[in-house]
Amino acid sequence: MTGPTSARDEAAGRDEAAGRDEAAGRDEAAGRDEAAGRDEAAGRGEAAGRDEAARRGDAAAPLSARIHARLRGEILAGAYAPGDALPSERRLSEELPASRHAVREALKRLQQSGLVRISQGGATRVRDWRHHGGLELLLELDELPAGLEIERAVMEMRASVGADAARRCAARASAVVRAELEARAELLAAETDLDARNTIYEAFWDLIIDGADNLAYRLALNTLVSGQQVVRVDAARVTAEIEDGEAIRALAAAIAAGRADDALARARELLERSV
Repeated sequence: MTGPTSARDEAAGRDEAAGRDEAAGRDEAAGRDEAAGRDEAAGRGEAAGRDEAARRGDAAAPLSARIHARLRGEILAGAYAPGDALPSERRLSEELPASRHAVREALKRLQQSGLVRISQGGATRVRDWRHHGGLELLLELDELPAGLEIERAVMEMRASVGADAARRCAARASAVVRAELEARAELLAAETDLDARNTIYEAFWDLIIDGADNLAYRLALNTLVSGQQVVRVDAARVTAEIEDGEAIRALAAAIAAGRADDALARARELLERSV
């Protein structure tokens, strides 16, 4: 027969064992959470690597990135018209060949870019990317699809945004920015090397965009600069602009004097030379 003391000892033992089990359970759960966190971080790193490899056109890029690049190129080239249904996941996985998971991931990326619309249980249909896409499409292109005149479009956008930015800079810029623009124009005029001139010229326009105090113009310029693997705005491309030191001086003087309309006209004439 067990006495009261033995019963208490037995209960205490059970409680101690239960406490150890609970602590071990917490440690195990914490370990799982930590492992899951490491896996999630690794997944993010892998996804970032896939994006970078895809932008470089790396032949070793994951299969989903290569599928995405292929379908994107076909859509942009007009192989699929707006409203057309893409082949099903199963058919794409058989044709490529690839796992359905890789195909599904590629289609999700196309949807994020505004190129397709995925319907749950229905067909994946091509959207009119000219109406639903954004400038980020330029950053994803490894090469220019024929017939889209992307280079011309980029240079026309540069001329339009730049001309209006000069006008707004003349109206809004601080005295410091106005003085700095004139100083940079003089520095450019004194430089003889075209590549060095272009470096100064880029800084000149960067300051004009800042002086315009227009966030949309700033973000548009960032996109154009980031997309120079598609359209390079180097010294050879803008030679007609950077060789004319007097025209750049005159633009800086118009902005410094606050002559907004004059700045607009001078900037437009200068930038249109490269269109």
